[in-house]
Amino acid sequence: MANTNLANAKSAKNDEFYTQYTDIQKEMNAYLEYNPNVFRGKTVLLPCDDPEWSNFTKFFAQNFELLGLKKLISTSFAPESKKYKMPYHPTLFETSQPYFDVDKSKTNGKIFVLERGVTGDNRIDINDLEWQYLEGDGDFRSKEIRKLRDEADIIVTNPPFSLFREFVVWLMDSEKQFAIIGNVNSISYKEVFPLVKDNKMWMGVSIHSGDREFGVPDTYPLEASGWRIDENGNKYIRVKGVRWFTNIDHGRRHEPLQLMTMAENFKHSKHKEIKGQKDYAHYENYDAIDIPFTDAIPSDYKGAMGVPITFLDKYCPEQFDIIGHPHGDYGLELGLKPYPRELKELNKGLRDGDLYYMKDGKPELPYRRILIRIKQ
Repeated sequence: MANTNLANAKSAKNDEFYTQYTDIQKEMNAYLEYNPNVFRGKTVLLPCDDPEWSNFTKFFAQNFELLGLKKLISTSFAPESKKYKMPYHPTLFETSQPYFDVDKSKTNGKIFVLERGVTGDNRIDINDLEWQYLEGDGDFRSKEIRKLRDEADIIVTNPPFSLFREFVVWLMDSEKQFAIIGNVNSISYKEVFPLVKDNKMWMGVSIHSGDREFGVPDTYPLEASGWRIDENGNKYIRVKGVRWFTNIDHGRRHEPLQLMTMAENFKHSKHKEIKGQKDYAHYENYDAIDIPFTDAIPSDYKGAMGVPITFLDKYCPEQFDIIGHPHGDYGLELGLKPYPRELKELNKGLRDGDLYYMKDGKPELPYRRILIRIKQ
C-alpha cells in the first residue's frame, strides 16, 4: 500500500514527494474564491522546493500578475545534503548560465526570485525568474532561510515528510499565513493538535478523501500498490490520507454541517452500524458518546461526542467546539479515567488516556477520535 511507502519514507528520511500542479491550483483557487485579494501585494515563499521544475514555483510564477503578487521566492535544498541520495546531474538551465559553478551546484541550495520583468515582453511571468546560489544548503532551519521566512507574507509548500512536526513549529514561529501538505494523522501530533483546537490551523478545501498522486525520484522503489511510470519515464505513486493544513480562510469552513436528530440517524442512516440501533455507545472512562461517522453526528445531543479525526474536513467553528484529543497523554490531560487492570487481558491495545467503551462484554478502542460538542 502507498501508506507503507510513507512509513518507509519516514524511517529512510525520503522526503522527495512532488506535488501535482492541479492539486496546488485547486487549493489556491479556493482561497481566491473566498478572498480575491488574498495574494495581492504579498510576498510568497516556497521553501523546501526544487524551483527549476517545481509545480509550486510554476503555478505562482505563471499567475504572478493575475494573483497580484509583490514578490515570489522559491528555494531548493542542495543535492548532496539530501538524506535520500539520487544521481545528480545539473540541468541545462543551470549549466547554460555564466555563473554556473560545478561545486556549488552540489553543495549549495538555489534561490529563485520573481519580482520584475527581465525579458522585455511587458509582463511578469515564469520567464522572468532570476536565480542564484544560496550561501548554504537551503535547509529551512538555517538562518538564511529563516530570514526569507520573516520577509514573506505567505508560505506555501509540501514540507519534508520526516520533518513535518519541526516545520510546523518553524511556521508558527513566523506568525505568517501558510498552506502546507501533510498526512491527516499529523493532526494527532502535539505540535499540531493544539493549533487545530485553538483555531490557529485548519484543514484545506480541496483534498478530503481518497488518495493523491505524487512524483518521486528515479531511484525511489516502487513498492506501493498504486504507482505508474509515464511516457517520459517519470515515476509516480498514490498516497492515502493527504491533507492541506492552512490558516488561510476559505468558505468551506464556515458552512455548517446538515445534521439529523438521533432518532432520524437510527432510522435513515446509510451506515449499517448506525441504522436500526437504539443508542450510541457511551465511553466507560469519559462522559461522551461514540460517533463512528461524521454524517451520523446527532443534532439534538448537547453533550460531548467522540468523532473521527476526518470530521475536521467538515468542521465549522461557528457550529462546533473542539474539546480535546482523547488519546495517550492528551487523554490523561482531559481526565480520562484509567481502565481497570483486568480489562487489559481482554484488549491488549488499551492504554491509560485512551477512550474505550464496552461491546459484548469486551472493551473496544475506537480509532483516532477527537471530542467535540455542538455549540449551544
